[in-house]
Amino acid sequence: MNTVSDLNIKKAIEYPYLPEGRTLEYVPITNQHMAAARAYAEENSIDTTMPTGSVLVLNGEIIGRGANGSTYHQENVCVRVAQNIPTGQGYDLCEGCTHKNHSEPRSILDAQERGHETKGADLYLWGHWWCCEPCWNAMIKAGVHRVFLMEGSQIFFNKEEEGNVVGRQFDVSRV
Repeated sequence: MNTVSDLNIKKAIEYPYLPEGRTLEYVPITNQHMAAARAYAEENSIDTTMPTGSVLVLNGEIIGRGANGSTYHQENVCVRVAQNIPTGQGYDLCEGCTHKNHSEPRSILDAQERGHETKGADLYLWGHWWCCEPCWNAMIKAGVHRVFLMEGSQIFFNKEEEGNVVGRQFDVSRV
C-alpha cells in the first residue's frame, strides 16, 4: 500500500492555477491547524461533493474559519456543469460556484469581521488540492503569507486521480 509520502514523490504536481512567485506547502493530516480545517469542513460545509474548510492562522492562533458551499444548487442547475466547464474556470458564471462561496475567502472575511489583521497569516486548506485564481487573489489582497494543503491532497481530493476520496472526504483520516 502506498503511503502519503510515496504519493507526494511519485510525480510532480501540476496545479490548474498557481500565481507566479507563490507555492503550496504540505502538512500531515495530524497537523493541528489542518485538523481544525478538516473539523470545520465536516461541521460547516454544505457542499456534498467537495466539502472544504480552511483556517487562517496568525502567530499560532486561529483567527478565521471558513467552509464552502451554497444552497443555490439545491434549487438551480449549475451553469458550469450544464456547460461542461472545467474545474477552476467560470466560477463567476454560477451563483452557487462563485468564489465568495469558497472556504478561503470566507476564512479571511471571518477573521476581518472579528477585527483581526490578516497580513502575514497562513491559510490551511482541507478538502482540496489547489486554490483557484479568485481565491488566490483574495488571499494575496489580504496579505496571506503561506498556504498549506494536506499531504497527498493532489491524489485524495482530485477527481481525476485514481485513489481519490471525492464524495467520501471524511474517510481520509483512515489513509
